[in-house]
Amino acid sequence: MKKIAKAALAAVLLVGASLSAAAVERGGTMTYGRYADSLFLDPVLNDANVDIWILSNLYDTLLLPTDDGKGVQAGLATEWKVADDGMSVSLTLRDGIQFSDGSPIRPADVAWSLKRAANKDNGIWNFLVSSIDDVTTEGEKTVVLKLKHPDPAILAALTVFNTAILPQKVFEAAAGATDADKAKAFAEHPVSSGPFVLQSWDRGSTMKLVRNEHYWGKGEDGKPLPYLDGVTFEVLPDDATRILKLNSGEIDGAEFIPYSRVEELKSAGNLNMELFPSTRVQYVTMNARPQIKGKDNPLSNPKVRQAMNYAVNKDAIIAIVTHGVGKPLTSYMSSATPMHTGDKPLYAYDIEKAKSLMKEAGFEKGFDTSILVLAGNQDEIGIATALQQMWAELGIKLELQQVDNATRTQQYRDGVFTMRESAWTDDIADPNEITSYFVYSPTIDALHTGWKNEEADKLFDASQKEIDPTKRAAQYARIQEIYNGDGPIVPLYETPYPVALSKKVHGFLQIPLGNNFFGRAWLDK
Repeated sequence: MKKIAKAALAAVLLVGASLSAAAVERGGTMTYGRYADSLFLDPVLNDANVDIWILSNLYDTLLLPTDDGKGVQAGLATEWKVADDGMSVSLTLRDGIQFSDGSPIRPADVAWSLKRAANKDNGIWNFLVSSIDDVTTEGEKTVVLKLKHPDPAILAALTVFNTAILPQKVFEAAAGATDADKAKAFAEHPVSSGPFVLQSWDRGSTMKLVRNEHYWGKGEDGKPLPYLDGVTFEVLPDDATRILKLNSGEIDGAEFIPYSRVEELKSAGNLNMELFPSTRVQYVTMNARPQIKGKDNPLSNPKVRQAMNYAVNKDAIIAIVTHGVGKPLTSYMSSATPMHTGDKPLYAYDIEKAKSLMKEAGFEKGFDTSILVLAGNQDEIGIATALQQMWAELGIKLELQQVDNATRTQQYRDGVFTMRESAWTDDIADPNEITSYFVYSPTIDALHTGWKNEEADKLFDASQKEIDPTKRAAQYARIQEIYNGDGPIVPLYETPYPVALSKKVHGFLQIPLGNNFFGRAWLDK
C-alpha cells in the first residue's frame, strides 16, 4: 500500500503566510466586494465560480489543495492510502470533527456525500469521482473508496468542491421529493463543515458568513479558526464602485480589479494590490449550433470561427485590457495546468488569412452577430469593444449586449447565446476538469456550444483510466491539438487574479485554483 501521512498538518488549514501567534488579532468582520452574487450554495449541483469560491469557505473536503494548487494536504482526513493495484483508497478521519450544528461528522456522512457526488444523475462534476464504485466505512474513523478502475486523479478529486462533506440526516430531512429539491431547500440554511456558516443572504446585495464555532482548524495562536467573527460579501458589479468603496474604507477587499487600475492601486498608501498566481484563462465562447432560436448560425462553420480567431490581434488586447499583465494562450488550458502542451500563441494575427477563410466559408461580406458582456465590467467591455473593431475588417457587425451575470448564465446554460465573454479557473490539479467542460461533449455539450468531436471524446474517456503518465500525457496532447484547431472559442490570454485589499487585512489567500480562503484572514484593530 502507498501511504501518505500528514500528521504534521493535523491542525493546519492552508497557511497563507507565516505569522507569529503574537501578531494575529482575532475578531471583527471583513467586508469583501464581489463582482457578482452567488446563485446556489450546493456543492454538487452547480458549475459557477460565484458559487464555488464561497463553498470553499462553507464546506470542507477530505483533502485540501496545497497553497500552490499543485498537491493535496490534510483536510477532514489526516491520512490516506492508495492500494498498490490502484483499486481502492483508504482515508482516516481526524478526531472530533463536527458540523456547524455541533453534530459529529461520521464516516457515514462521508460515504453518503461521496456517493451523491459520484451519482451520474447529480450535477455535471460527477465525472471527477465517476471511478468510485462504492464507499464503505470501517469503525468510527475509516472510509474506503472502492474504485471501478485505477484513477490517476482520485486524490486531487477529493479536494474539489463537489466532494464536500455534508450531513446526511439534515440534508435528507430537507423539504422536497428529489435530490435537487432537497438541495435547494438545504442550501438556503446549510449545515456546513468548513470555517464559516451562512448567517443571511439578501440575494443580489449582501451575503453574511459567521465563524463556525465547531471548526476543527487551529490558528497560529493555538485557538480555533477562523480568526474573524465573520465575512460580509457585498455584490458590487461595477468595477469603479468596488474600487471607490475600497478606497473610502467601506469595504476591506475587492476581487477582479480591472488591470487598467492595477498600477494606480499599487501606489495607494492604504491598499495592497495583489496579483495572485492563477490558472485563469480568458476567452470568448462561440455557439457552434447550426441554428440559434430558429435562425441560421454562421459560427457553426469551423472556417468562420478560425477566420474570426485570425482577425483578433491578441497582443493588442493584452496590452489594452491587461496593461501587459496577461500572456497569450498557447492552449485552451492554462500553462500552469498539468499536461498542458503548446509553446506558441494560438492563431497568430493574420487578417489576410482571416479574409480568405471568410470567403471560403461563403461569408465574404460578413454578417451581424452579438456577444454577451457583463454590465459594468471594464475589462469585458474593453475586450468586446476591441473585438468589435477587429471583426469589422471582416464585415462582421458585432452588437455588445450588456447584461447581469444571472441573465448571461441562464442564456449560456440554455444554449441560446451567440457569443459570450468567458473566464475559467481550474478547481483541480489535473487537466480532466477543464477538458470535460471545454471538450468532452457528454458533460455540457462542450461549453454549452453544441460542438462535438468523437475522437476527442474517446481520448478523454481513455484518459480517465490511464495510470501511465506518459500515455496519459500523449492523450491530452492530442486532445489539445484537436480542440485548439477547431474548438468553439477565441482563446485570448491567461492572467493572475487581481485582488485589492486594505492594509489592515492579513492572511487572505486566493490559490491558483481560484479558491478564496478567508479561514486564516484577520484584521488589524
